[in-house]
Amino acid sequence: MPHKKDAPLRSDAQRNRERILEVALAELTRCADSPLSVIAKKAGVGQGTFYRNFPNREALVLEIYRHEMQQVAESAAHLLDTLAPEQALRAWMDRLAEFAMAKAGLADVIRQVTSTPGSPAKPAHTPVISAAELLLRANEEAGTIRPGVTADDFLLAIAGLWQLDPHDDWQPRATWLLDLVMVGLRAGAPGR
Repeated sequence: MPHKKDAPLRSDAQRNRERILEVALAELTRCADSPLSVIAKKAGVGQGTFYRNFPNREALVLEIYRHEMQQVAESAAHLLDTLAPEQALRAWMDRLAEFAMAKAGLADVIRQVTSTPGSPAKPAHTPVISAAELLLRANEEAGTIRPGVTADDFLLAIAGLWQLDPHDDWQPRATWLLDLVMVGLRAGAPGR
């Protein structure tokens, strides 16, 4: 029986895939040039299993990126469930900064696999954009930020995070930058 692309993976195959992604994230974050054979070995899978899941380096890197962006995005709804909109937005900004700094090595790998001619395009930040929209709309409805701020505006405003050196003491600088963004978001808010 042919394997359908959309068919769910067997539980052992799913565990293998998750283990590969977990090991690959750690290895590629540590060293952008980590060999795929090392990742397969540390994940405890054979070359055939590895390449069945990820036929090339690009496929692996883009899946890690997609997965990590999904994790960051999903935290937005959880924060809104547990905090007031303004605190949820600021806490999510901190999580985004932590992600950006912790995954700096991964960012180098993503640039490598998406910057050569004929390489796949870097995936859109769709889950992150959706999460930012969710947080911004909740704050707009609460009157805690100025109306009309889009997710694109917001992501451009915080793009300075990706300029910070993760090997330096980046946290005070990130806090300062994100606090400035919050001041700008609050300016002109109807509830202020």
